[in-house]
Amino acid sequence: MTIEKIEAFVLKDTLSKSFFFSQWEYAERCICVVKVTASNGQHGWGEAYGPATMVEAGIKLLESTVVGENPLENEVIWNKMYRKTLDFSRRGVYMASVSAIDIAIWDLKGKILGLPVSTLLGGAHRKKIQPYATGLYFTNHDNFSDGFVEEAKLYVSQGFKAMKMKVGLGIKEDVANVKLIRETIGPDIALMVDSNHAYTFREAVELSRKIEKYDIGWFEEPISPEFYEQYSELREKTTIPIAGGECEYLRFGFNELIKNKSVDILQPDVCASGGLTEAKRIAALASANGIDLIPHTWGTSIGLHVGLHFIANLEAIPGRMYQADYLIEFDQTENGLRDNLTFPKLEMKDGMLEVPNRPGLGIDVDEDVLRKYCISSTTNEIEVEKLLNK
Repeated sequence: MTIEKIEAFVLKDTLSKSFFFSQWEYAERCICVVKVTASNGQHGWGEAYGPATMVEAGIKLLESTVVGENPLENEVIWNKMYRKTLDFSRRGVYMASVSAIDIAIWDLKGKILGLPVSTLLGGAHRKKIQPYATGLYFTNHDNFSDGFVEEAKLYVSQGFKAMKMKVGLGIKEDVANVKLIRETIGPDIALMVDSNHAYTFREAVELSRKIEKYDIGWFEEPISPEFYEQYSELREKTTIPIAGGECEYLRFGFNELIKNKSVDILQPDVCASGGLTEAKRIAALASANGIDLIPHTWGTSIGLHVGLHFIANLEAIPGRMYQADYLIEFDQTENGLRDNLTFPKLEMKDGMLEVPNRPGLGIDVDEDVLRKYCISSTTNEIEVEKLLNK
């Protein structure tokens, strides 16, 4: 059995209303997903975290390296893709392309063997994982509105035990907003903050000290990801755990974070940092250095399922009756690609998400929905169908 075909699809969902973080506006969600098909007709799905059209180009580049390979030998394939891109893409978009293909091959391998990806990774230490709600974005660049108080209350009513809010407007504004949300949700709901590296070191220190009293679970990406030593110094100046890593790639990048003692929590995005094959190595690095790992997750439900299988396999403490020791990010912003693309649907029950036990990632893609959102692909089938239907 060999890999016969690789197809990339750029999908776009135009939002009914824009939302903002500290620097940019989101008016649409645009994501590249990939389908890897074997010679027996079975297929697997993956997705990339990164600029979708550039990821599509990377997948085209890697196609000839992957087609003809044995899908059960995923580490061999990963190494060939890594070597193909090594000279010009040790970080960035091409690594996101590698990640998408790698994830699709894991999904395909699981379907071929009739086993869930968590089993292929070595087994699921936990059957359920606690999600935290990512939301509380800005409605504009100026400030929160009353709607964000209602949003926070909604997450609590839905059963979320943790949520993450955006900061980065300015220290005075951020302190007021953090205070507002903490008072809204009460002391028993975990609250994290994320500035998307909006601040200088001095500003991050000041903000950290002023919001410590609001019991913050972590401060995510407080400063630009290049400043490893400043991250380390910031850790020494605040009691809030510092998190980062969604802008890092491969075990080598995460080793820099570890060597410099930059973060308390590593946050690799499996759909960008090297796929499941490399995420397993990053997890081993984190374990060897006693550092927590909570992956970044943003995209379609393909990426969410990837996160569930990956977290399920992370090390557990033997003998602990209840393994509520890891969280998964569960984006709550408007996103038709997350809500409609795959089936069966994920449902949160009693504040937890179940790790799928079906073969592969445990999902498949509704190709009618794929066609609805597709604006570009490496296959001509969708373009031809659109022309015929005009």
